[in-house]
Amino acid sequence: MLDYNFDGIIPVVVQDYGTREVLTLGYMNKEAYGKSMETGLMHYYSRSKQRIRMKGETSGNIQKIREVMVDCDGDSLLFLVDQKGNACHLGTKSCFREIGTPVPAGTIDYSMEVLLDLEELVNRTRDKPRNDSYTTELFNSGEENIRKKVGEEAVETILAQGKERIIYETADLMYHLTVYLAYEGIKFSDIMNELSKRNKK
Repeated sequence: MLDYNFDGIIPVVVQDYGTREVLTLGYMNKEAYGKSMETGLMHYYSRSKQRIRMKGETSGNIQKIREVMVDCDGDSLLFLVDQKGNACHLGTKSCFREIGTPVPAGTIDYSMEVLLDLEELVNRTRDKPRNDSYTTELFNSGEENIRKKVGEEAVETILAQGKERIIYETADLMYHLTVYLAYEGIKFSDIMNELSKRNKK
């Protein structure tokens, strides 16, 4: 019997079935565990968003369950999975890094979470258009106009003066670029994979 903590969740360690590389540490509640066992695909409970999410539901980087183990106290789980693509939202195979090269707190991790939330919202709007939505208007305007908007925002960013204005214009540029990528069916994970290849050169 599984021993969920006072919040109703249990920590989950995930390893690659073939290499035994530790991929990530996540959490499940009873519903996430049930969905994982029912579908054979990893589902997690997001503590920040307080909802169930299937791994790879937006990125396509699903985790197919091969084995499940429980520790001696019943209060943590170990899943061995076949990982498709990268496990980490930063575009790397594993979420874990050498302690000698830590990611500064409050920088990349947070930024990527904001970008992934934006990507999810834009993709959802693309698939289910909303009334009175600027994003929907952009998608409906077609590829040529979307490209034009990206170009305009890029120019405004380059011409911006002062830190605050540059930040503001860059945010506009990144939003319109996100819409353009979604229109073309390109995900941030695709960009991260390309950057990861370049880091190895």
